[in-house]
Amino acid sequence: MDLSLTAEQKQIKEMVAEFVDEEVVPRAAEIDHEDEFPQDLVDEMGDLGLMGAPFPEEYGGAGLDYHAYPIALEEISRGSGGLGTIMAAHVSLAGNMVYQFGDEAQKRQYLEPIALGDDIGAFALSEAGAGSDVPAMDTTAERNGDGYYINGGKLWISNGSVADTVTVIAKTDAGAGREGMSSFIVRPEEDDGFIVEGTEDKLGDKGCPTAELRFDDCYVPEDRLLGEEGDGFVQALKTLNGGRITIAARSVGIAQAALDAATDYAGDREQFDQPIGDFQAIQHKIADMDTKTRAARLLMHDAADRKMRGERFRKEAAQAKLYASEVSREVANEGIQIHGGYGYTKDFPAERFYRDAKLNEIYEGTSEVLRNTIGQDLLD
Repeated sequence: MDLSLTAEQKQIKEMVAEFVDEEVVPRAAEIDHEDEFPQDLVDEMGDLGLMGAPFPEEYGGAGLDYHAYPIALEEISRGSGGLGTIMAAHVSLAGNMVYQFGDEAQKRQYLEPIALGDDIGAFALSEAGAGSDVPAMDTTAERNGDGYYINGGKLWISNGSVADTVTVIAKTDAGAGREGMSSFIVRPEEDDGFIVEGTEDKLGDKGCPTAELRFDDCYVPEDRLLGEEGDGFVQALKTLNGGRITIAARSVGIAQAALDAATDYAGDREQFDQPIGDFQAIQHKIADMDTKTRAARLLMHDAADRKMRGERFRKEAAQAKLYASEVSREVANEGIQIHGGYGYTKDFPAERFYRDAKLNEIYEGTSEVLRNTIGQDLLD
């Protein structure tokens, strides 16, 4: 097992780190305060190839492997948790749905602008009564002639209010359970009946709009169906399995940012005529923070490696996301403690890291659901 980065992976890491340090970090507090979609930074990410990082060049992507892509997402998240979610939802969810399950015409028409960053993607699965319990959804898609009428509502949709392409899961056969769910490509600017009800005022993850969507006889032609009718549930689960690797990357990036800030502060802050980093209690905190962050990163790359090899990675992706998400919150919490009173103020970024980290334990599979997944996999 070779854990060293290839020359290309090192180059990607350095390029994205430079972009983050020069463009994102100086804007992170502003993004957090204003909570507005940072279109200019997203455009720059498109120019760098990050909005289509893992997709083949023939579809406008950068053709990165599934080690380099999480490395890039980790760096983006180190700068801004909200920007990390924008990228993950756009690439790992919306883009991946079209790439994995779209036909050639759909990839050419809808994936290419997503991969180039010209269009923003969103993935609409969750509902008010159907979060972890996906088959409980109420949204329906009824065939009518050469298309479908979609009716219902979706909640907690990252990028939902700014998206140009939304992949939507709806029931085409309400009595068939998970076998009655199908996936569609919806174009908000083209499709009447697509309504943004509003966006959430969240604890963290600022800059990434989390929208409530409504579909009121929203008509989509049949050539927007992804795969076959009844494929939607399996498509969604496969997409989320891959997405969990990138939420692990977001988690690691936030943990790394919290660790870096705490380490710098411990070297600068003096108490009792010496830097607080000279005290063993602080050294132990930083040692644990670094060890946990490194372990989370290794779990992430292990899951990514299995995905790249075409091996089963459901359990490993769940473990990476579970551990990294909890580590990001733990490391961010210790970062606040090391900063003391300053850590509880907005004068320092430590409190922002904590707010951004908490989301990792909730979206794309709660920690409780992931433990179920891991346990069931082991017992099976």
